[in-house]
Formats: sequence, C-alpha cells, structure tokens
Amino acid sequence: MAIEIRDDRAAGRLRAYEGTERVGVIAYFVLASEPGAGALVAVHTVVEPGHEGKGIAGDLVRTFYGIAAAERVAVVPLCPYAASWAARHPDRAPQPSAEVVAAAKRQLDTDPALW
Repeated sequence: MAIEIRDDRAAGRLRAYEGTERVGVIAYFVLASEPGAGALVAVHTVVEPGHEGKGIAGDLVRTFYGIAAAERVAVVPLCPYAASWAARHPDRAPQPSAEVVAAAKRQLDTDPALW
C-alpha cells in the first residue's frame, strides 16, 4: 500500500499514513525569529513499530525538505535522523547557516512545548 504524507502545520507534525493507519511522523516547528524566520525545524522523527525498514522515515524527511524548498525557507535538522539524512543527501538538503541553527536552538530551549 502506498504511503500518504500529510502536513499539519498547526500541530507541527508531518505524518505518514498507510491507509488510515499513522505509520510515522516528524515533529517540527517554524522558526519565529530572525535570522531565518519561517525556517522549518525538525525535532524528532518516529516510525511506528512494525513499519521500520520500509523507507518511511526517508520519505518523511525528503517531503519535509520539499515543503521547505517550495516555501523558500531553510530546514534546520535538529533531529538526529533528519541530520544524518541531510548529510547523505547534500544535493537535496542545503545546510542552514550557523546563525539560523543557533536561532532554532534558542527557540527550542525557551519553549519546552516544542519537544
């Protein structure tokens, strides 16, 4: 069955579904301050038990970068999986500036609800 990916920006979740079953998610937030306001910050990627090894996490991260590219904003991959995916796909995952990464970390540190 095909995987469908849906973005719920209000909840900060990019979710993967197989039929009606949620099989994976990226938790993220939108950077609120400059520099890089509007950047998408990936915090955590999860694939549900029994669905690992199907490429779902990679599909989620690829889609996440695609959304950012369409919106012309940076991605800050604070999530270890997203960061490793970005390192393996530099042609699809431009690195954000150090200043944007620092701003994302500050926002995450000051708002524990983002975890």
